[in-house]
Amino acid sequence: MPLNRRKFLKKSAVTGAGVALAGAAVAPSAQAAEAVVAKGGRKPKRYSLTVMGTTDLHGHVFNWDYFKDAEYKDSAGNAQGLARISTLVNAVRKEKGRCNTLLLDAGDTIQGTPLTYYYAKVDPITAKGGPVHPMAQAMNAIGYDAVALGNHEFNYGIETLRKFESQCRFPLLGANALDAKTLKPAFPPYFMKTFHVKGAPPVKVAVLGLTNPGIAIWDKAYVQGKLTFPGLEEQAAKWVPKLRSMGADVVVVSAHSGSSGTSSYGDQLPYVENSAGLVAQQVPGIDAILVGHAHVEIPELKVTNTKTGKTVVLSEPLAYAERLSLFDFELVFEKGRWTVESVAASVRNSNSVADDPKITKLLKDEHDVVVAYVNQVVGTATETLTTVEARYKDAPIIDLITKVQEDVVKAALAGTEYASLPVLSQASPFSRTSEIPAGDVTIRDLSSLYVYDNTLVAKLMTGAQVRAYLEYSAQYFVQTAVGAAVDVEKLTNAGNRPDYNYDYVSGLAYDIDIAQAAGSRIKNLSYNGVALDDAQQFVFAVNNYRANGGGAFPHVASAKELWAESTEIRTRIAEWVTAKGSLDPKEFASVDWKLTREGTPVF
Repeated sequence: MPLNRRKFLKKSAVTGAGVALAGAAVAPSAQAAEAVVAKGGRKPKRYSLTVMGTTDLHGHVFNWDYFKDAEYKDSAGNAQGLARISTLVNAVRKEKGRCNTLLLDAGDTIQGTPLTYYYAKVDPITAKGGPVHPMAQAMNAIGYDAVALGNHEFNYGIETLRKFESQCRFPLLGANALDAKTLKPAFPPYFMKTFHVKGAPPVKVAVLGLTNPGIAIWDKAYVQGKLTFPGLEEQAAKWVPKLRSMGADVVVVSAHSGSSGTSSYGDQLPYVENSAGLVAQQVPGIDAILVGHAHVEIPELKVTNTKTGKTVVLSEPLAYAERLSLFDFELVFEKGRWTVESVAASVRNSNSVADDPKITKLLKDEHDVVVAYVNQVVGTATETLTTVEARYKDAPIIDLITKVQEDVVKAALAGTEYASLPVLSQASPFSRTSEIPAGDVTIRDLSSLYVYDNTLVAKLMTGAQVRAYLEYSAQYFVQTAVGAAVDVEKLTNAGNRPDYNYDYVSGLAYDIDIAQAAGSRIKNLSYNGVALDDAQQFVFAVNNYRANGGGAFPHVASAKELWAESTEIRTRIAEWVTAKGSLDPKEFASVDWKLTREGTPVF
């Protein structure tokens, strides 16, 4: 079905370091109290404001699973997509009065589904006369006021991000996304809007956007030497006082950073990845923070600022447009100024409403094109392959990934001084539900296996470094004594380590002894049937997230880089299957590792 290339809406003007928008004079809502004269004197003027927020939309416009080619469903009954969010937003605006609301997002917008991949890579928005990004179309139509940059905004490079920015009617905020040379903001740091109140001075609301410093690691190939990303606390401490001096009565932070105070990239940067809670605690003058990045649901979290003793309210809506956060502000005008009297946060569930037909109609063409694309048949599988047991058994479906990576790297290094070195390959069990059924294999089958837009890198590693890498990976398993019952639902994710931070390494043979303490689990490690030589050199085929330090695996980030490319690993898998014509485990599967307890296999 042809796309409508004219679905373009101009963005708002960016002025100076931020974006300012003055609302027209409007009548107050029922909650916006006027001056009331009563016995005993004049009551203070009051105003009610509601700030709505989403985060980590990751390209979800429809309640549709492109990998299953069906309506999205999960065991919790969640629904997804901006079409649902639009319905929720419309209801809140009707309830509160649109003139008394603000709509924000905390980032990770343009990556995450085949829909967003298609318009970044297959029919890219950067092409001459190219399409308008579906997320820009949807968010413009819904009426977002401002969106913070997420780390995944940079996955397709700065050119794609800038094109997306030009197609948006709202600013993309990033106070800590700085030009590497000038150290000045490369994106608007803030957005300010004025709300007019009948019979009282206007209320000025400032929104400060902060993004994740991990971008410098995860998308180093795109941003190194161009952009730098200092810590959130540092930049909030710089900008919040400025916003207050500019007359902001309310300061809201939209932060693509979780609230836990933890990091997934070790000590490579002097900044904390999930620092929204630290910002609330350390930086005076903030009233509320819309939290993103962590993909957890936090209806309301109250943090006490250590310098002022005041409460800062945080909320993180569930990712993929499954929830909408609401911050309800009550303001009072006393002694010549507006002050925030109270803030209450809550979330609304997308499964409680239907799609907004305006949004589904707007993007039906784009949706239909992508559905057709992902259902293309590229080969035939001789048997069903699944990730159901891939967390704790060496599964052929993960071996497919490592085999493809190995072949691509070998071809890339042919004729170089490293061509004679053995190639090892890394992959993670990203999904617990992926399946490639016997018979026709489609792009969506292969995409569901590799859900991230990672690219491939070749690093130079020694046997000793690979051994340390495997020991670190094996921390994923819960220590389980010999003779103790093994519950596979409780066997993994030790220390809350996610599945994507557990790695297979193919090309070696090894056991993981889960009866042992973490750090002493790798046993019988060998290469070509001989105990591994710690001094031997290997080429390590690894995804860019891991190569740049994601997950804080040892040695790999600092190892010498031999080669890298910008083609996604999932594309390489599709190419490999297409070239073969068939998907037969005999061509790629191998049993490289197994779980043991003091020498006895667990399974």
